[in-house]
Amino acid sequence: MTDIPRLIIDTDPGQDDAAAILMALGWDALGKIKLEALTCVAGNVPLAYTAKNARIICDWAQRENLPVYAGADRPLLKPLITAEEVHGKNGLDGVTLHEPRTPLQAQHAALYLAETLTAAAPHSITLCPIGPLTNLALAFSLAPHCVQGIKEIVIMGGTFFEPGNVTPNADFNFFVDPIAAQIVLQSGASIRIVPLDVTHQACITRERMNRLRALPNQNGTRLADILQSYERFDIQKFGLDGGPLHDPCAIAYALHPEWFTCKTVHVAVETATGLCEGASAVDWHGTTGKTPNAEWAYRIDDEAFFDGFTEAVTALP
Repeated sequence: MTDIPRLIIDTDPGQDDAAAILMALGWDALGKIKLEALTCVAGNVPLAYTAKNARIICDWAQRENLPVYAGADRPLLKPLITAEEVHGKNGLDGVTLHEPRTPLQAQHAALYLAETLTAAAPHSITLCPIGPLTNLALAFSLAPHCVQGIKEIVIMGGTFFEPGNVTPNADFNFFVDPIAAQIVLQSGASIRIVPLDVTHQACITRERMNRLRALPNQNGTRLADILQSYERFDIQKFGLDGGPLHDPCAIAYALHPEWFTCKTVHVAVETATGLCEGASAVDWHGTTGKTPNAEWAYRIDDEAFFDGFTEAVTALP
């Protein structure tokens, strides 16, 4: 591959975040992407846990040299809502955790993003935010011109055809900080959205779990243990055939957009409190006349996706 994507993952690990980060680290080991840093935000669990978990995941992949930055510990204008009932109190239910060896960088994640993107060559870095979008919104507010360095933003968030997973109308990531999501959508960057519409088609079925357990490395079994704990919640609440691999879908899109079917649309997020807070307003038929600002994925080749996911995990220690 001549043009290797340069990625920064903004994350709130979280069990499916762990799967996404390990997927990216596996593809990085194979030379398919260049993972530049992890920036952490409060979301699935508070920031103290997400920043620690990101560093533990780097340890698992023997990538203690990957820079990890801690960022926003709360949404822009509302109290933090977490998902500990899904991911466990520390965010990585299902496995024993250790004190991380990977260091935490001193710089705030939003400042790192603002400076890095400002200094980058135009349209050279792909951002994969797979948690609430607070860090990106802060970076864009600190340095609006930093958008020039972004090739594209691949967001895991939103929902249109599927019901919400935190309210009837909203997915977790947009609901936690809808104002941040709206700031990012209005940034002028090239945006791809991988919503629940797609991620609910990419489930970790029993057969797929067994494939991970059969891999001849530590991380295949470790990931299966994490996802087995995670899947119980989604099976019980949503009746799905296994837990959706929400966040790995965003990593997959960054390298393999051909696995996804998308439509160019205008997307906005409801920022007012009430029944529709955090809901995605997707102008599917162009009825508002507003200029499209995103590619909205609505279908995935889930077999190709899981083959690629397994390939990435196989490359890990």
